[in-house]
Amino acid sequence: MRRLAGVLVIHGPNLNLLGRREPAVYGRTTLADVDAALHALGDELGVPVTCVQHNGEGEIVTAIQGAEGRYQGIVINPAGYTHTSVAIRDALAALGELGVPAIEVHLSQPAAREPFRHVSFVAPVCRGSVSGFGADGYLLALRGLVAGLGREGA
Repeated sequence: MRRLAGVLVIHGPNLNLLGRREPAVYGRTTLADVDAALHALGDELGVPVTCVQHNGEGEIVTAIQGAEGRYQGIVINPAGYTHTSVAIRDALAALGELGVPAIEVHLSQPAAREPFRHVSFVAPVCRGSVSGFGADGYLLALRGLVAGLGREGA
């Protein structure tokens, strides 16, 4: 199996509190558990996975911009910035134009929650979105991204 250059996983604000923050909404899985599962799946798929978590919008934009030339794709859970950040949207759009696609992930189903969560600024510039599957959504997103990258390289 050909080894891909790598995927960057970006966890947005408050995801460092997974397992403790609103477990009825987000579950009891910790961020460390999510990252371990992503690394294991990456090994299985033959793609190195790098995971980062940032609470600040600027830090997320910097991470996205830093992916150029280092990663083939991004899995991102922008969390609360999904509904507010033009800067994250623009960074993802720019990287997408450079051939680095992104998949948006949400642990919960935003469309089933408060009305202010119904609009995603980042979805229109992402290759796809996965929501409502809890921590498994990250694994679905990684599988989908890697499958798409494999088709592009074929």
